[in-house]
Amino acid sequence: MGVTFAETPEVFGSLHLWIVAGILACLIGLGFVLKNWSEKRLLRLIGILGVLMIVTEIWKQWFVWVYVYEGERSTWFFPWQLCSMSMYVSALVPVLKGKAQNTALVFLATFSVIGAVFALGFPGDMMRPQILLFIHSFWYHGTMLLESLAATFVLRNREKVRFVPAICWFLVMAVIAQIINVVSYRVIGDTRLSSNMFQITPYYPSTQPVFHEIALAIGVWPEIILYLGCIIFGGFLLFQLLRIIIARHTRVNQERLDK
Repeated sequence: MGVTFAETPEVFGSLHLWIVAGILACLIGLGFVLKNWSEKRLLRLIGILGVLMIVTEIWKQWFVWVYVYEGERSTWFFPWQLCSMSMYVSALVPVLKGKAQNTALVFLATFSVIGAVFALGFPGDMMRPQILLFIHSFWYHGTMLLESLAATFVLRNREKVRFVPAICWFLVMAVIAQIINVVSYRVIGDTRLSSNMFQITPYYPSTQPVFHEIALAIGVWPEIILYLGCIIFGGFLLFQLLRIIIARHTRVNQERLDK
């Protein structure tokens, strides 16, 4: 089970690019199928995918304990990254109601997209030599985008959706992530093994492209605030696109009713 690549795949290497292209092709094809599904069916799909992600995350935690760290204590893979939020939120979607469900769906259609796109575009920590862990990482982030697509199709029929509650969810999650970072470092005392949830550890400059240089220039904490602000702004732009999709879908439905 711990079989490895002869050579660890490289970021922007042929394998990375082919996988990303395959994920995009699958999403386009599935989009043509899902757009005709009922809201109830889409919500059920999101919930099932969320539960499946949690199950595979449990497997991953066991795998990294045995095959990556070989029993060494580490919180690097603790499941509270921005991308981890998708499995929790999506698993809850079918049981949430009203505004809470709308907020969860907006979160999936905005913040989850940002997390998945950046992870797939710059998968530094995903390019692991262990083949099963490598496959899981790309499958997981592809599934995030599928959930986001399904959430968007559900939201097409909901006019009163807001972005501010999703921002609040994101900020609460980020605060929890930073608490985990601080506690894990205090317990483990090694930045190599302690967590960097949400990529906002206060103990060293960001490992993210561009933001690493910004942290070196203005300091870690100002960079963290800027980084979180950029994610929120990116989510806001996606929400504006979502509003356009909702308005267009509402207009098309109204034109059909008028005929």
